[in-house]
Amino acid sequence: MKEGTHRHTDEELCEAALALYSRALREGHVPGAAADAAPCLLDIGLLHPAVDDLTRLEPVAPTVALQRLLRKSEDRIADERRRGQHLADVFEPLIRQGIRNVGGEETFPLRLLSGKERTTRAIADAMTEARSELLAIQPYDPDLSRRPEVYEAAMERDQAFLDRGARIRALYQHTVRHAPYTRVRYEHLTGDVEARTLDEITERLIIVDRTVAFIPASPDRTLALEVRHPALVAYFVNTFDRLWHLATPMHPQAVQQPTLNGITPRQRAIATLLVEGHTDADIADRLGMNVRTARVHIAKLAATLGSESRAQLGYLIGRSGILDQEPDRAG
Repeated sequence: MKEGTHRHTDEELCEAALALYSRALREGHVPGAAADAAPCLLDIGLLHPAVDDLTRLEPVAPTVALQRLLRKSEDRIADERRRGQHLADVFEPLIRQGIRNVGGEETFPLRLLSGKERTTRAIADAMTEARSELLAIQPYDPDLSRRPEVYEAAMERDQAFLDRGARIRALYQHTVRHAPYTRVRYEHLTGDVEARTLDEITERLIIVDRTVAFIPASPDRTLALEVRHPALVAYFVNTFDRLWHLATPMHPQAVQQPTLNGITPRQRAIATLLVEGHTDADIADRLGMNVRTARVHIAKLAATLGSESRAQLGYLIGRSGILDQEPDRAG
């Protein structure tokens, strides 16, 4: 075979390789010469010479082969993450040298924070220097109750912030109104602290003194961005303010959402997402609940409207008019 006629990555299996590997699994072995058409099978170890006859090639079990390939892929991803962090560490001091404001003081419009601990520390440092206000959008976090040390540290930090005369405004999903850790939080915090809720909120957002904001930079929140660009921070503040005026007060004075024609606010929110075609998993994620709870609410909604199928439920939601009625918003 000519050089360069059979090239692809280790994680790929070409058609010739798949055909030969499948044949080897069926027959137990293939002639050694057969590998000339798919040398990648030898390169990635899916075929190996038989112990009793080196002219034959025997296949590795598919489960073993899959684990090998997955391990290579995971190692490659880990290497890329380490390389990315190395680049971030290398460029951070360069950014400090290259970006300065008119007064000669260093400014950092954007800073990448790697790791939840580093992000938490950066937020704590910003709050220590702040004196007036913390605005927060906090999506439902099912793991928070399993991490009491994180919860306790946040409580201590927030109370110290309030004790300096600052204020806290926080937005949650409606489902968090009944979460134990939320009730405990607002039973213990003292000072100018207020919380409201909405059916849906944006990703996590922390704004300190309207000068610095923190937002996620990866789906698992292991990376975050510290934002100090005035235009971006102003945009985040404006987004928060608009959501705040639409939200329902939860603390210090809780306002209950009205029920319309026997349909609860939560069921109405689910009905909206059902009509839009979202899956049960999407609905659960957007409203801050687990999938099982979402399905329970969908079943109750179906029972209320007399639906016997998912398709019929969408039709009955539209015919009922519940999505056309807007409840009065408090606050």
